[in-house]
Amino acid sequence: MSTGIKKSPSNGSEKILSFEEQQAKINEVKRLIGTLPDKLSIYCSDGSISRHLRARNWNVKKATKMLKDTLKWRAEYKPEEIRWEEVAREAETGKIYRSNYFDKHGRPVLVMRPSCQNSKSTKGQIRYLVYCMENAILNLPPDQEQMVWMIDFQGFNLSHISVKLTRETAHVLQDHYPERLGLAILYNPPKFFEPFFTMVKPFLEPKTYNKVKFVYSDDVNAKKIMEDLFDIDKLEAAFGGNDTSGFDINKYAERMKEDDKKMPAIWTRGNPALAASEPAPTSAALTLDSIKLDTDSDASDNEKTDSSSSHGIEPEVVSDHDELVAAGTRNATEDVH
Repeated sequence: MSTGIKKSPSNGSEKILSFEEQQAKINEVKRLIGTLPDKLSIYCSDGSISRHLRARNWNVKKATKMLKDTLKWRAEYKPEEIRWEEVAREAETGKIYRSNYFDKHGRPVLVMRPSCQNSKSTKGQIRYLVYCMENAILNLPPDQEQMVWMIDFQGFNLSHISVKLTRETAHVLQDHYPERLGLAILYNPPKFFEPFFTMVKPFLEPKTYNKVKFVYSDDVNAKKIMEDLFDIDKLEAAFGGNDTSGFDINKYAERMKEDDKKMPAIWTRGNPALAASEPAPTSAALTLDSIKLDTDSDASDNEKTDSSSSHGIEPEVVSDHDELVAAGTRNATEDVH
């Protein structure tokens, strides 16, 4: 199949490449990255490189720079080493947590409640968000690579608005977890939130912006939207489901502690799923300095940039459930490896 361009409601304009063309670009990124220390080498699986390439519309130079920036960030921030005890204080009110259910496409769900904010530290809040992202990825089923964000605006008021936190959240999500977000549902946002969302629009890339869906419980189609995405018996009552159990910090803490025990094995070469096809480092002394950060001489400099770089895309109020479900189906069927 030859290279082409396709139009997608959720992705703007993006290239369509054959499997062979995709693999060639993945291999080119590997060549440009070079040999890496162990954990970073494990991170650079074909699936990870593919996500970076898709985020940059298969532009090898831009994807390589993005990946190198993330490798530098991971080496310094060490997200895989964050443990529950470090972030438990941030989690107490249930402002962010991974639900115990998945959507019908097998995507884990992060529930967010901005009105439950209990910290003024942007650094601490981002640290906890990163912990939740890593935990959601840990719990991805084998055939899935994306997650769903469900943002509940119950009790939300002007005091909960933070441009700084929104900007930092967008930075972490888009720059260091590309193509991990499949869908973000903003559930019952108040009217005054809409101008704020317009104001932060420049922080969001078009592909991210188009994954944000506004859903209102008083919309006649809202129940159908949620039924098509979730098992209503497992979905929380706050989102129109039948589960009234609510968030229990003690039970959640136990779940997270159990997951923390699994994390070290993920980042060792004893894990064939992540370590497959990765070159072993030639020296145990390799450090971040071995990553060549200069990509200006990349042979792919003349590749065409993503034609969807314009931010002239308006968010939509979901009134037709078919479009939302179609977006979920499209994301759920993408190849993860």
